[in-house]
Amino acid sequence: MTTVAPTANPESDPRVKAVFDDIRATRKTDFINNLWRYLAFDPALLESTWAEVKRVMAQPGALDPLTREMIYITASIINGCSFCIHSHTAAARAKGMTDAQHAEMLAIIGLAAKTNQLATGLQVPVDAVFDRG
Repeated sequence: MTTVAPTANPESDPRVKAVFDDIRATRKTDFINNLWRYLAFDPALLESTWAEVKRVMAQPGALDPLTREMIYITASIINGCSFCIHSHTAAARAKGMTDAQHAEMLAIIGLAAKTNQLATGLQVPVDAVFDRG
């Protein structure tokens, strides 16, 4: 169950419509997913969140778009966000992620979870060569 009711006609607010139009133009689709629809209850939050997503995920950078999506999937798994796992897996597949890449990524996530927990449980000190300080 959601914590806010979706806005009945979100695009009646010009601020929301402007963000939705920018999402459509940036992503080259008419589809506006539920995250944006639910964020429309607060136009300022919608605007700031979209601006950050657009800056980090849609602008050219050092990481290619598929790598960004796979990192986002990983963070979403760690944070337990089913919505983001699904939406960014779909985005990664649209950007060319293969079943083999998906499986390898999941294996790495699983291994990291295990070794992170072991290092945490053992309170292993960081090796001096790993510390840039």
